[in-house]
Amino acid sequence: MAERFERHRQAWTADEILKLKALAEKGMGLKAIAKALTRSEESTKKRAKLDKLKIQKKR
Repeated sequence: MAERFERHRQAWTADEILKLKALAEKGMGLKAIAKALTRSEESTKKRAKLDKLKIQKKR
């Protein structure tokens, strides 16, 4: 069963976007960034694409 997140369908805050950019620049993987932001990997991936950020492919 898919894991549910407390922030399900909530808008991204400016602070979250800044944290996403900072973590992506540090070279963190998608899973780690999503966990740090308490967001789903899919939501994090979509937001990164929207902001034209590159997230490292780590397994």
